[in-house]
Amino acid sequence: MTNKYKVIGFDADDTLWVNEPYFQDTEKRFAELMSEYGPPEFIREELYRTEMANLADYGYGAKGFSLSLIETALRLSGGRNLDRFVEEIIGYVKDLVNKPVILLEGVGELLEKLKSCGYRLIVATKGDLRDQERKLEISGLTSFFHHIEIMTDKKTENYRKLLSHLDIRPEEFLMVGNSLRSDILPVLEMGGHAVLVPFHTSWIHESAEKPADNGRFHELESLTELDKILFI
Repeated sequence: MTNKYKVIGFDADDTLWVNEPYFQDTEKRFAELMSEYGPPEFIREELYRTEMANLADYGYGAKGFSLSLIETALRLSGGRNLDRFVEEIIGYVKDLVNKPVILLEGVGELLEKLKSCGYRLIVATKGDLRDQERKLEISGLTSFFHHIEIMTDKKTENYRKLLSHLDIRPEEFLMVGNSLRSDILPVLEMGGHAVLVPFHTSWIHESAEKPADNGRFHELESLTELDKILFI
């Protein structure tokens, strides 16, 4: 049987392993640290506003997040007690980037099955280069992947460049991820196929409306159901 897709791409954070809960826990700690300047929801809104303003300069990932934490603390405090705030924030970020890599259920077994069926598997993720490399190394999954792409962003043009490097057409590519904005919509826009596997929590920036059913979009409750779509 000939495989319908030449390449299957996997997002990493919250698709292969746990990530967003760690960031949310750090945000909670930051809100407690800055509690004298407002309630938790206000502090989180101010942090999100800073993150959005900084995305073009810092990109995604832990390092950009840490700079946004410091900038938000500076703005809210007016520079008062900044030394104490920065010291605490540095501790939060060190804790964040050293969190354990916890694979989601059935990930290893699924990748092994797909590879044994002849699929070329890749990782297509975004974030801080060193942090993502660390997580991939610790995960024990790197041997399953033909190629690992740590992208500055995940827009349609980024995917087109990736597919050009892989020498495949969009219709030969299947992307699997938890983010509509980053993993699904850009791939569908260029003519590829995409599978949404929602994680129980997600960053608000990654939210978007679900696409219409065009035969190239699927949604699963668990990554372990992917073999049903592939008929293996």
